[in-house]
Amino acid sequence: MTGAVPVKPPSGGELSDLPARDAVALAAALIRAPSVTPDAGAALELVARLLEEAGYRVERLTFATAGVPVVNLYARIGETSPNLCFAGHVDVVPEGDAAHWAHGPFSGTVADGLLYGRGAVDMKGAVAAFLAAALAFGRPARGSLSFLITGDEEGPALDGTVKVVEWLAARGETIDHCVLGEPTNPQALGDAFKVGRRGSLSGILTVAGVQGHVAYPHLADNPVPRLLKLLGALTAGPLDEGTAFFPPSNLEVVSVDVGNPVFNVIPAAATARFNVRFNDRFTLDSLKAEITRRLDTAGTPYALAFRPGASQSFLTTPGPFVDLVADAVQAETGRRPQASTSGGTSDARFIKDLCPVVEFGLVGRTMHQVDEATPVADVEALTRIYARIIASYFATFA
Repeated sequence: MTGAVPVKPPSGGELSDLPARDAVALAAALIRAPSVTPDAGAALELVARLLEEAGYRVERLTFATAGVPVVNLYARIGETSPNLCFAGHVDVVPEGDAAHWAHGPFSGTVADGLLYGRGAVDMKGAVAAFLAAALAFGRPARGSLSFLITGDEEGPALDGTVKVVEWLAARGETIDHCVLGEPTNPQALGDAFKVGRRGSLSGILTVAGVQGHVAYPHLADNPVPRLLKLLGALTAGPLDEGTAFFPPSNLEVVSVDVGNPVFNVIPAAATARFNVRFNDRFTLDSLKAEITRRLDTAGTPYALAFRPGASQSFLTTPGPFVDLVADAVQAETGRRPQASTSGGTSDARFIKDLCPVVEFGLVGRTMHQVDEATPVADVEALTRIYARIIASYFATFA
């Protein structure tokens, strides 16, 4: 642990001792509040108390439609528009085998210029950065600053941001623009920001057969050749060629199964699972129709079930807000970030129902890995980027 530096987190009444601008210390404190999804209460409480001390109105929101209570937070300072919101999550994926970590997964250790710990990249580092930037800015003279932070992003995402968005809409609370702190940069801070996300649709394809002995195939009906024919039709040619802001849609078969451990039995059924990441050429309905059309060309019976939790693609239209974020990144890093829609899903798919949303955070190379870590310099630079966004936002929109 050469070069390791302890970063003591606040506890109890010590919150006011934490410098508002010290995003690294705050990130270390959040890492030291273990919050494997959906048990993020301790980390959210640290955030809540810090914001309450700064004069924010803090709402602790618990939902449990999936059977497990999930704590979320919405905090706001100011009562008027425009309302700039920073969104993110403090829940993290499990640490794996802690013995394989060079530093404890929940230690928040700084060593050789890196901040180590589960969530350092995804995304307690960004949460700390936007909190520190906002606390340093203070209360806007006109308009509002707010935070939407969940404990259910890495899990099923049923009782997190999606429920807070519904709660905000039901009470008529308006968010005008949002910055989501997901890790967006592939190699270096300033590489890319997300201006949209592809949609996601999953399905299960089933072919029924008749089980029997392989030596007597005339007494059975093997479903496997028919499933292969269907999969050939499903994957015959690209879905599209992409659009101005999106790559081509891609359909991936992720599982083929007959549940058969032996060699002398023809299976009774065969199933395949697939997922489609799709662009704005499709809606969910038109994509389902295209999948069904392709399967029907195979000319064999099948059953198709689409899985719940599908999401529609979306794009934040380029304009003043997108430019403002890009300008702030370029001013701090010297690089104009590439506008991207790649990668998986994020909670932006829910927030876009409220307002335009742009994602910008840390470099994502070590997220979910053993020894997840982010350069201290990147956390500090990200804090300055968020500070530029806040100052520019209220100078432009308020």
